[in-house]
Amino acid sequence: MAHYAKIVETKVVKVIVADAAYINEFVDDSPGTWIKVSINTRGGIHYAPYSHTPDDGTPLRKNFAGVGHIYDATRDAFYEPQPYTSWTLNEDSCQWEAPVAYPNDGNVYEWNESDQQWDEVSI
Repeated sequence: MAHYAKIVETKVVKVIVADAAYINEFVDDSPGTWIKVSINTRGGIHYAPYSHTPDDGTPLRKNFAGVGHIYDATRDAFYEPQPYTSWTLNEDSCQWEAPVAYPNDGNVYEWNESDQQWDEVSI
């Protein structure tokens, strides 16, 4: 079994689990294209199933696809819509990056677009 994303224009509208035979024989009368995705691929790296440990698997299309994500045929990559106008797309990982690195102190932060900084969240 594998995961497949349905793309309409450049937007992911559905993700399913199916075997290749089903996809090859499936008659879909609605607009769009089905593309194989890997649930174990994040940031252009393949991870061991159910882990944060990179393995020797082949990464597929930079990131797993979610409904609402974008498929860029030129990059052959999936990525989320741009979260803030100040963030830029990393060409290697196809993940969005803030202009300021996320603090690495164990606290929780949210991006403040007005001030271009990470604000600590009280939990």
